[in-house]
Amino acid sequence: MDKENKNTALFLQLVSTYEMTAMMAMGKIKNPVTDKTEKDLDQARFAIDMLDMIIEKTKGNLNDEENRFIQNISSQLKLNFVKELEHSPEKKNQNETDN
Repeated sequence: MDKENKNTALFLQLVSTYEMTAMMAMGKIKNPVTDKTEKDLDQARFAIDMLDMIIEKTKGNLNDEENRFIQNISSQLKLNFVKELEHSPEKKNQNETDN
C-alpha cells in the first residue's frame, strides 16, 4: 500500500472512531467494553466538535472521498444529536419550566 492510500485509510478510520464514540455517547450503539447502552450527550457533543475541528483544519487538503466521508458522518451525527436532545430529560425539564 502506498503512503497516500495508507493515509486515506488511516484518516477514514480516525473519522470512524469519532463516529462510533458519538454514537455510543448518544446511546445508539452498545459500549463494547461494558456491553451496555449508555447516554452522555456532553461526550457526544465533544466527539462531534472534534470532527468539526478536523473538517476546519483539513479544509483544502482532503481528496473527494475523504471530504464526502467526513461531511456525511458529521451531518448524520448532528441530525442524530438534535433528535437525542429533543428526547433528553434536560429538554423536557426546560419545556416544563417554560410553561
